[in-house]
Amino acid sequence: MKIQVKNIYKIFGNKPEAQLGKVKAGMGKEALLDETGHTLGLNDISLDIEEGQIFVIMGLSGSGKSTLIRHFNRLIEPTDGHIIINGQDVMALPERELEDFRRHKISMVFQRFGLLPHKSVLDNTAYGLQIQGVGKAERAEKAGYWLEQVGLKGFEEQYPHQLSGGMQQRVGLARALTTDPEILLMDEAFSALDPLIRREMQDQLLELQQKLHKTIVFITHDLDEALRLGDRIAILRDGELVQVGSPEEILLKPADDYVQAFVQDVNRARVLTASHVLAPAKLTVTLKSKPQQAVELLKEHSSEYACVLDGTQLKGLITVLDAQRALNDNADSLANYLSSVESVRSDTELEQILPNILSNNGAPIAVTGKDGGFKGWVSCEKLISLVA
Repeated sequence: MKIQVKNIYKIFGNKPEAQLGKVKAGMGKEALLDETGHTLGLNDISLDIEEGQIFVIMGLSGSGKSTLIRHFNRLIEPTDGHIIINGQDVMALPERELEDFRRHKISMVFQRFGLLPHKSVLDNTAYGLQIQGVGKAERAEKAGYWLEQVGLKGFEEQYPHQLSGGMQQRVGLARALTTDPEILLMDEAFSALDPLIRREMQDQLLELQQKLHKTIVFITHDLDEALRLGDRIAILRDGELVQVGSPEEILLKPADDYVQAFVQDVNRARVLTASHVLAPAKLTVTLKSKPQQAVELLKEHSSEYACVLDGTQLKGLITVLDAQRALNDNADSLANYLSSVESVRSDTELEQILPNILSNNGAPIAVTGKDGGFKGWVSCEKLISLVA
């Protein structure tokens, strides 16, 4: 486990420790404020974040998501609880070790970019390395590399005010990556951008993550963004954890009415994939099957076709008519009598599959794994049910 959040409480006020017992005994946010004048920011939050995940923490304004992420690098100190990273309790780090942890292990990308206006794009990107004491030539080389990775090659000598909002955020992302941190914290990093640029930045992050496999904790109030980016999603409400799950679990199995209200207007076709509308093959034969065997099997099961496999690979379909034709021709194999079949990978979004369904005149669409192995068929009934 890369990150473990264990029973984190955060109470804002003059004497937060004195109010902790009341919260642990069950006093809620409104009651605590009315009785003591203290604000409950986080109430007994526990999470496990795997290495290499994009873990999204989402919720409405005031839910505690930004408060929580600032505990990871101790920009905010908890009232109680622990955050364990690589087996080390961050809350127990002395000041010097905490500074080293922040410089080398963890980086943060902010909503408002946080660029230094008097420094060039290159110097902004290299700033973390400068703090680490890295030499100027090495700083420039690493910063230039990451600027190229985020699509800003040629802008090294520009200044922040000369860049668009999206380009400034790319600088912020490059700056965070230049120090090669194990963990990337992104607090509403794309929310200040217009929708088209925001989508581009999401694509950029997903593309980089395929190469880097960083552990990323991403804060957002936008469910579409959470569902698109997150390997796992945690939903907060008034400082409490409501649900943790995969995007599919959040969408298809909301924990309560609050989560249900979140997901009711989501375009499911952009989130769900072919794996969610998978129907197993009812009938299969192999390339080694004889025409006689295929004809008998198809008639026995009153089926119009069977899929033909070579190992785990789908080679095509054999229909009743074609199997009978192979038999009449005294063919030794079905290989020359197969019909081709369209296929999609199991991780293909339903939005991409729908046009194929409409243009395929009812012909089946096969689903394959990443290795090309046959998994089953797209079930039109399931697809319509889920999208509707």
